[in-house]
Amino acid sequence: MNNMNDKNFDLVMPAARKLILENNIDVKSIQGTGKDGRITKGDILFFLKSNDTSPKQIDNTNEEENLKINENRKGSTMDIIVPTLGESIVEATISKWLKNEGEYVEVDEPVVELETDKVTLEVPAQISGVIGVISAAEGETVEVGQNIGTLDPSGKKSSDEKPKAKENNSKEEKQLETNDKKTSSPDADIKKDISMKPPSNQEEIVPMSRLRQAIANRLKSAQNTAAILTTYNEVDMTALIKIRSTYQPNFEKKFGIKLGYMSFFVKACINALKVFPAVNAEIRDNNIVYKNYYNIGVAVGTPEGLVVPVLKNAEDMDFPEIEKTIVNFGKQAREGNLTIQDMSNGTFTISNGGIYGSMLSSPILNPPQSGILGMHNIQKRAVVIDDKVEIRSMMYLALSYDHRIIDGKEAVSFLVNVKENLEDPQRMLIGV
Repeated sequence: MNNMNDKNFDLVMPAARKLILENNIDVKSIQGTGKDGRITKGDILFFLKSNDTSPKQIDNTNEEENLKINENRKGSTMDIIVPTLGESIVEATISKWLKNEGEYVEVDEPVVELETDKVTLEVPAQISGVIGVISAAEGETVEVGQNIGTLDPSGKKSSDEKPKAKENNSKEEKQLETNDKKTSSPDADIKKDISMKPPSNQEEIVPMSRLRQAIANRLKSAQNTAAILTTYNEVDMTALIKIRSTYQPNFEKKFGIKLGYMSFFVKACINALKVFPAVNAEIRDNNIVYKNYYNIGVAVGTPEGLVVPVLKNAEDMDFPEIEKTIVNFGKQAREGNLTIQDMSNGTFTISNGGIYGSMLSSPILNPPQSGILGMHNIQKRAVVIDDKVEIRSMMYLALSYDHRIIDGKEAVSFLVNVKENLEDPQRMLIGV
């Protein structure tokens, strides 16, 4: 059956095309419920479930005909199924139902929120309709493929949902409302309204800057798109601190700039990225793009918000170049002179919350990157070295990563590699 040449195939959404081709379905047999008559994945699933193979000619401009077709579906329901949750994940917990029984839901609108030990995700409605029987309660553990509710496509959106909800008030609440009406006066209502609002001098409303809005949208997009996990480790900074203090005077005298910790972290991360290339990769469309260059973003705080200028081809930079470039980025950021080019095309990011005193945090990915390293405050702690308790300068490290392309073993091994490079800085000189 050649659907590809059918003009109706242009109305099929990408997710539905695969199902049509796999099941050899005549596209003319499907009534689209999406915008402008588009055929959604839910329409295909409904077709397969109902085993309806009779052709239905789609009229994208005739809404009355579409309503008639939807009426023919009356009495049929679609199951709400727990989807595939990822590699090796077979069960999840229902953290929250986003819709109640009897509520109307649009196609692709989130219905229920599932939570696993690795990720939290929302399950969207495959078709538009009304939520039927919910068979799995919040807090209940469910398995992949399990039916947790039903969706009735014949249901319609109610215009009086809010009044109905109001009718559910208890007799006591209604009585209180009646009493309030009897005892209240216009002056009393005005006073009550005023008392609920804080004085105008206690609040200040400031519009979000364009930069802050862009940062907020980008971070939220990362949370909605990537499957973000974070792994932690700690690094003994004692050897690194000793090297830095030993060579600081000569370094500053020769290059006119102080030797910081960031250059060591950049080099350590590059060494680890070469061993674990997935951490330096990104998902583009349905492909994994591995990058043989290392553009390291360095998070810099400004009065307007966090910005991430990028050290382009950092693998070719020596310690003085890295330190000078970072200092220059900080100056430009404070003066508001950073350009889009300065902050674009990063492949991996390092964030140093430790300069503000942070002991431990879980950084958010900088999309489309798949990894970000969080540095934290250095503190002296008692640790066991060769069965002896010693005072060491310790730092917690955090690696947030996209679990869609980076496995847990790979992420942990990457962080261990960074730790080993920092605890034995000589390794970075020979690249092992």
